[in-house]
Amino acid sequence: MERFLDVVERVGNRVPHPVVIFVLLIGLVILLSHVFYLLGASVSYQRINPDTHALEDATASVRSLLSADGIRFVYAGAVANFMSFTAVGVIIIAMLGVGVAEAAGLIKALIRKLVMVAPPAALTYILVFIGVLSSIAADAGYLVLIPLAAAAYLSIGRHPLAGLAASFAGVAAVFSVNILIKPLDGILVGITNDAIALMSPGRTISLMSNFWFSVASVLLITVVVAFISDRFIEPRLGPYAGAADADAAGGVTAEESRGLRYALWGLVGVLLFFALLSLPPGAPLRNPDTGSLIADSPLMNGLIVFIALVFLVAGAAYGIGAGTMRRSVDIVSAMEKAVAGLGGLIFLLFVIRQFNAFFTYTNMATLAAVKMGDALESAGLGALPLLVGFVFVVGVLDLIMTGAIPKWAIFAPIFVPLLMRLQVEPEAVLAAYRVGDSPLNAVSPLNAYFGLIVSFAMKYQKD
Repeated sequence: MERFLDVVERVGNRVPHPVVIFVLLIGLVILLSHVFYLLGASVSYQRINPDTHALEDATASVRSLLSADGIRFVYAGAVANFMSFTAVGVIIIAMLGVGVAEAAGLIKALIRKLVMVAPPAALTYILVFIGVLSSIAADAGYLVLIPLAAAAYLSIGRHPLAGLAASFAGVAAVFSVNILIKPLDGILVGITNDAIALMSPGRTISLMSNFWFSVASVLLITVVVAFISDRFIEPRLGPYAGAADADAAGGVTAEESRGLRYALWGLVGVLLFFALLSLPPGAPLRNPDTGSLIADSPLMNGLIVFIALVFLVAGAAYGIGAGTMRRSVDIVSAMEKAVAGLGGLIFLLFVIRQFNAFFTYTNMATLAAVKMGDALESAGLGALPLLVGFVFVVGVLDLIMTGAIPKWAIFAPIFVPLLMRLQVEPEAVLAAYRVGDSPLNAVSPLNAYFGLIVSFAMKYQKD
């Protein structure tokens, strides 16, 4: 293990700036797209449309970025590609609220409270567990928990990058399971039921079909990630050579305690406000057609606004109570400062988005997914080897196709009926997909928040 980690560290130390990495990847995608285009690479396959639930015939041919159409796409689509990158809007909206909470001192006060309450040996386990649960709130874990975990480690003299890495693993690598039902579950189950109908019309699985599997997975992965972080990752990082955050250490003052009480009342007010907009039948934040509060509802689709308002109101209330914010201009200034600090990240996200858009345009990810799925289907394996191979293929594809829904829309109509014929329950097939889908999110350069995590890390270690 030590020798392997030595190799990883040496390779990691030679990695250039993320912008340079993605520029090189863009060059590679352009070259490969033209090669496959000249070879006439294409695939025909069937997929389930998540909106209509119909089985559709589809054909994907590799498109070259060096063709006339490809060059037009690269040139004319640069602005549209970037503006359609929802991660940018999510980050900016979230930071408007988080910036107020940070400037008011609420984040540091919460960290001190967490450190005071949590046993030191349990801190990593708590942060990883919260990271896993944060997937219920979509991107909140990336935007809030990961920097908070780094700051919490720093406040007690531990290496902040260890806290950042542990929480990032909890947020990114276990995204497909949770102990709570979330919108993604409804979509995956719906696609699974459409695939089941190809083999056994009238049979369905419920939204709770993978619940106990997910609960067990959350507990197991929490222990594994925290154990690896504490026993291997943090010791290799060694003592942190940067300056400790003196303000984040120590107890909570009387002013901060008053601020926390104000923040609590602010939080209660926001929760009551959203409860009125969500809980009554026919409430505006329910799905207007089905009345659902979870599946395709305005509440869940706009959850980042709720999160931003929680931090904005709680942060402002804390600032008033603690005396760190006395005028409305202090709140506005905190928002401006938070957005101004995103300049480097926005530039990196611009380059990442161009790479994502170029790669998607070429259809090479779809080609790889279908070819690997067909190879596994035709291998003639038994149920268990096929299930293991399926997990492996999903994991490999996760490096280049990070979205859980597009992959499952392609794989479900192939593997659910195939494995059902081998007496494998569809619930087990969906569970196997969850196993393969998330772990490599943490190392995939196509992760929409890759640049954000790098910017968090560079705050503590510039190189």
